[in-house]
Amino acid sequence: MLTIGTLAKKTGTKVQTIRYYEQIGLMPEPGRTEGGQRRYGDAELDRLSFVRHARQLGFSLDAIRELLDLSDHPGKSCAEADAIARRQLKQVEQRLARLEALRTELKRMVHECSGGQTSDCRVLEVLRDHSECLTDHEEIGA
Repeated sequence: MLTIGTLAKKTGTKVQTIRYYEQIGLMPEPGRTEGGQRRYGDAELDRLSFVRHARQLGFSLDAIRELLDLSDHPGKSCAEADAIARRQLKQVEQRLARLEALRTELKRMVHECSGGQTSDCRVLEVLRDHSECLTDHEEIGA
């Protein structure tokens, strides 16, 4: 049996995050000692590792909840997990396209900057005038 600290170290997850996952139902309530300390076994270690890996791949908590439900029911069709992964891939590809547009825009701004005074700075001019922007005006993190 593992303590929450040991579980955190083994998975690279913060203790507060483990508690949060328990609160929102991604992790089951752990067993406790007579003194009230949380205790975790291999099943919880595997589940938390699954959640952590899914988060690293950018899956939302809702998508992870769906994937965990599928994992908990091995007789279900893999098509649902595939659809969730395809949805995530599409989101990643969209983010990459926005990042590439951002990269192009930043390169253009830097290239067109003459290095003179700020009153003539192309970087500042482009940032003031959104009509000069080549990107689709979406924030990259959106």
